[in-house]
Amino acid sequence: MNAEIIAVGSELLLGQILNSNARFLSQKLAEMGINVFYHTVVGDNGGRLEQAIEIAEKRSNLIIFTGGLGPTKDDLTKETIAKHLKTTLVMDDVALTSIMQYFQKSGRPVTENNKKQALVLKNAQVLPNDHGMAPGMVYETAKHTYMLLPGPPKEMEPMFSIYGSQALYDRMSDIERIHSRVLRFFGIGEAQLETEVEDLLEAQSNPTIAPLASDGEVTLRITAKHASLHIAEQMIEEVEAKILARVGQYCYGKDQTSLIEEVVKELKGKNLTISSAESLTGGLFQQELTSISGASQVFKGGIVSYSNEAKMKLLHVKAETIEQYGAVSEQCAKEMADGVRAQLGADIAVSFTGVAGPDELEGHPVGTVFIGISCSKNGTQAFKYQFGSSREQNRIRSFKNGCSLILKNLLKY
Repeated sequence: MNAEIIAVGSELLLGQILNSNARFLSQKLAEMGINVFYHTVVGDNGGRLEQAIEIAEKRSNLIIFTGGLGPTKDDLTKETIAKHLKTTLVMDDVALTSIMQYFQKSGRPVTENNKKQALVLKNAQVLPNDHGMAPGMVYETAKHTYMLLPGPPKEMEPMFSIYGSQALYDRMSDIERIHSRVLRFFGIGEAQLETEVEDLLEAQSNPTIAPLASDGEVTLRITAKHASLHIAEQMIEEVEAKILARVGQYCYGKDQTSLIEEVVKELKGKNLTISSAESLTGGLFQQELTSISGASQVFKGGIVSYSNEAKMKLLHVKAETIEQYGAVSEQCAKEMADGVRAQLGADIAVSFTGVAGPDELEGHPVGTVFIGISCSKNGTQAFKYQFGSSREQNRIRSFKNGCSLILKNLLKY
């Protein structure tokens, strides 16, 4: 099957909500071995929706619609599709009963437009809505399969996962699923990584390798298509081994993980604790760390020391250090890391000081950052970085480089 996803709703075009449904469906369809070649967004207009359907029919044999199944006048999806396919809408008794029961329980009268939600395409397979009112449906012609799903993700996602995916499997002759693994890299740029594995990228067929860069990180998604999960995993592992033999030193994790999650995992595994002292990051490290489940087992606490006075009073950074070298310096970063580790009794501590922007500080250009690492085993070090001009990006890159330095130090324990 070659699929196209058509999201219906003017609120999507106005930017009032994100089209998260398309991302969810693309991921699920890929796992099923169904190719998604196009995403389309169209407003609540019957004429434009019908134009979108006509275009989709020329290039896809599976067309999935999200949205426009509700009770209001601008919910036109099934009416437009019925008109386009020259079929009718009929009342689904099960869905109508469910709607009636909902209103009876809530003590409110059932309006006619709410009953409209129980209308489905004649001869369609109905997909129950366990989390809302409007059912979904699957309708087939000789050349195309049309799937209609509700717009709210809390209704759409469980409906597709429980009923929609099985409806598609029932219509697939050869079930060849797609299996993927994501390798996550830090400390190497996208261009360099691609150069290191260029011959593998050029020779790819099945499995395929797809690079993606984001916020200073790079990922490689290895994707294999096979009916057998075991064989697909073997195919992926062969390619993974070739990649890691070349750039394995930059790989910090696989699939759904992050640098901070790996930090927590390593600290737990080694039964170690951490603390942090932050200036330019303003508590970002502490915020991200405590968002991870189980962080309380490893995190002693942190100090946001934005001013020089706070650095000296709370972290015991020497006044002469500030005077001679400045707050944006290797020496200050070291003393901040040592100070917070001593104050909170942690095994390892990280510190961040620098120039986030938009203005220079102490003669340093925007993006100058020092990260300190203080370890009970490895001593104290500070590392200088020069990032860009974006204040937010400088904070994020500081945080991620701090995580990377922590992971490297933890390998020595």
